[in-house]
Amino acid sequence: MTTEIPPFGRTGGSPPSAEAFSLCFTSTPRGARLARRLASHRLDAWGFPYASEVNETVTLVVAELAANAVTHGRVPGRDFRLTLTLSAGRDLVRVEVTDTRDDRPPADAPRPPRDPAAETGRGLWLMSRLASRVCVVPRADGGPGKTVRAELRL
Repeated sequence: MTTEIPPFGRTGGSPPSAEAFSLCFTSTPRGARLARRLASHRLDAWGFPYASEVNETVTLVVAELAANAVTHGRVPGRDFRLTLTLSAGRDLVRVEVTDTRDDRPPADAPRPPRDPAAETGRGLWLMSRLASRVCVVPRADGGPGKTVRAELRL
């Protein structure tokens, strides 16, 4: 099930003139795929066409964070939340993925993979090279879990 938070009634976080998009997705590969596709669609609606560098870069960051939420942050029966925020000046996109597992936080400073031929272990490191800021914060609503936040300057 997916639900969208309406722009009214939000407390804190985004300035009132910023544009925001937030949905919950099932903690499954299908949910991660849908999060990636809807993020790309929302960016297109905000004026960043599908084939643009901004759309492709932000979508890649969303894909990595959603995949990690499903793989490492999954708690059976609980969803993850994707929030995209476009600043009022249209010069910054914030990607936030919130899961309900707080016992497995990602590394503070992702390192390049030891084995360049390995098929796993490089996603957060690549994402940290694309984003201007990456951090992990507790869930805003006080529930269990964490939010991984990436900010991309446009």
